[in-house]
Amino acid sequence: MSDQRRGGTPGPDPSDAESPERLYVITGGRAASTSRRSIDLVSLVVALAAPDPMTPPEQGAILRLCHTPLSVAEISAYLRLPVSVITVLLSDLADRGGVQVRGPVPIAVLPDRELLEAVINGLQRL
Repeated sequence: MSDQRRGGTPGPDPSDAESPERLYVITGGRAASTSRRSIDLVSLVVALAAPDPMTPPEQGAILRLCHTPLSVAEISAYLRLPVSVITVLLSDLADRGGVQVRGPVPIAVLPDRELLEAVINGLQRL
């Protein structure tokens, strides 16, 4: 298969990107992360280090992409890899200290209705 994309830029052949064999090799045969980290589509990822010469190509690409925070969904789209593969790679990078993964900001818990009514009543008495 061709080692060049359209425009003559060297890169992997897009038709090979989703082959099960390639995905198996990229993840080391793991279907899910072995880490306890919770990584989902909206988790933000930022690189803490630059890739070194021994970094696998896909992990190096993640480190280069994440010099500014990106979501897992964006990384998956840019690298044209399934989210499940990206989460395995990210957990490996996070365990080695290469990236920081931040979960989404939780939805604020609404205050108790009785408390709000007491505050409103107190303000009305002023």
